[in-house]
Amino acid sequence: MRSLLVYLKQYRKESILAPLFKMLEASFELLVPLVMAAVIDVGIAEKDSGYIIRMCLLLIALGLIGLVCSITAQYFSAKAAAGFGAGVRHALFAHIQSFSFTEMDTIGTSTLITRMTSDINQVQSGVNLVLRLFLRSPFIVFGAMVMAFTVDGKAALVFVAAIPLLSVIVFGVMLITMPLYRKVQARLDRVLLATRENLTGARVIRAFNQENEERERFYTANQLLTDAQKFAGRISGLMNPLTYVIVNGAIVVLIYVGAARVNIGDLTQGEVVALLNYMSQILVELVKLANLIITVTKAVACANRIEKVLLEKPDMKDGSLQWNAADQAAAGRETGREAGKSDRKAEREEKQENGKNQGKPFLEFSHVSLTYKGAAGEALTDISFRAERGQTIGVIGGTGSGKSSLVNLIPRFYDATEGTVRLDGRDVKEYQTDSLRAHIGVVPQKTVLFRGTIGDNLRWGNQQASDEELQEALQISQAAEFVGKKEGGLDAQVEQGGRNLSGGQKQRLTIARALVRKPEILILDDSASALDFATDAALRKAIAGMKEQPLVFIVSQRAASIWHADQILVLDDGRLAGRGTHEELLENCPVYREIYYSQFPKEAVSNG
Repeated sequence: MRSLLVYLKQYRKESILAPLFKMLEASFELLVPLVMAAVIDVGIAEKDSGYIIRMCLLLIALGLIGLVCSITAQYFSAKAAAGFGAGVRHALFAHIQSFSFTEMDTIGTSTLITRMTSDINQVQSGVNLVLRLFLRSPFIVFGAMVMAFTVDGKAALVFVAAIPLLSVIVFGVMLITMPLYRKVQARLDRVLLATRENLTGARVIRAFNQENEERERFYTANQLLTDAQKFAGRISGLMNPLTYVIVNGAIVVLIYVGAARVNIGDLTQGEVVALLNYMSQILVELVKLANLIITVTKAVACANRIEKVLLEKPDMKDGSLQWNAADQAAAGRETGREAGKSDRKAEREEKQENGKNQGKPFLEFSHVSLTYKGAAGEALTDISFRAERGQTIGVIGGTGSGKSSLVNLIPRFYDATEGTVRLDGRDVKEYQTDSLRAHIGVVPQKTVLFRGTIGDNLRWGNQQASDEELQEALQISQAAEFVGKKEGGLDAQVEQGGRNLSGGQKQRLTIARALVRKPEILILDDSASALDFATDAALRKAIAGMKEQPLVFIVSQRAASIWHADQILVLDDGRLAGRGTHEELLENCPVYREIYYSQFPKEAVSNG
């Protein structure tokens, strides 16, 4: 909790003025019983109507001044709390953005959403109440006791006995409920997870007729949350009745003692009324303090959860070097353009004859292994290969063979646990991640589009891209036709998640978004699975003809999508089962042969 208080620093003035004005209001409130005692003992006893009117006007003045102080305090506390909440949100969101995929996988999306929303709102409410009541309520409780001593020392001993008992109850309940509210928030995470999975996977749930099972799963998670909240609520609920019992018991004792002392002339009736008013003030403030303690307990539990995320250090260290890919690629591109005039197949054969892996490679995997955090085994084991600028690298293998894991190492979504990934002769860990990723276009397996226009989504690749550059990317990605038919074209609206688009349209737009960046490396991670074979072939042809000639990685389970590649990597259970051209692998790699002939039976191939 303490580390979050740094976000109150720029609201120091408000954080000081809010409780000060509340204490000023409380000071005027503590004067009211004395004025009432004077009204009874002087005005009413002596039947002095003028005195009564003056005292009533004084009470109204005290009330108005207290109201102004209260409104001023509310303003400052609200401003400080809202600013604090905004600061924590910005800091938490920025910190989450620095996480690698490892931290995101470990912590969990549902937990992060809860901490960004519910937890921060709870902490913000706690800060607001603390600034308004944390000093005011104790000030009135102890101030009333002090004022009671100014009225009558012996009668005030009742306050001395009652207040410690009340303090034990209040702080005892706080200490008991704090861990309970932490458990409540943890169970809220589970409810949010179940809700999120059900809403995002509604079609799958209905397709497999799992509504009843999912309803039962949600009911179980929700019931656990309800039970935890009820238990914590029962403990917190003890605070009000216990404080009422003690305070009202103290009032009974006070009336008894006061009545006896009035009979013998040691106290006046007005002073007894003042003592009862002070005890009533204590009761009201303790009820407020009890509610404050409950809210603060929740807020502290939530703050600790937020703090835990903020203290989570990304295991991926940023490098110090800028990758000036454009300068380094200039010569290579010029050579590539000349070579591009010849037939692509002939060029590949010429490279093979001359030894295409001679010289410094553009990208190199050297004995790379990857183990996900918490995993029992390796996702990738001892992967080694080289790739040059302008090449197309196909990556194929069965489900779970490590295809996505391999390409995720290039933009440093994950870091290799063993071995080295080199780019332009340097370990990718030496480059600044922003600099590295600025030159890499990634099209992930799961298409993700954001609410806004088509142009807005495409400009995620390059905020300064012109409409002509967007149209060029749409042409290459085979999306220009359907975008042109939409009303507004680039200004056509995309709904959240792209739900107003088909699967193939979403894939083509995500490819276009990556192309707008004009990347040095283009990674297509099974990004054409929703496209028909003709569109897929046209897309690959258009990418091969790009003037930038990026190094292209095509991850696919379709042999037809990668057989044209300069180099094909065949993965099997995280290991490199084969590497070479389509023809070489058909001869030498049983895994590739099995995949290929499962899609193209030998009879069809021979007849073709």
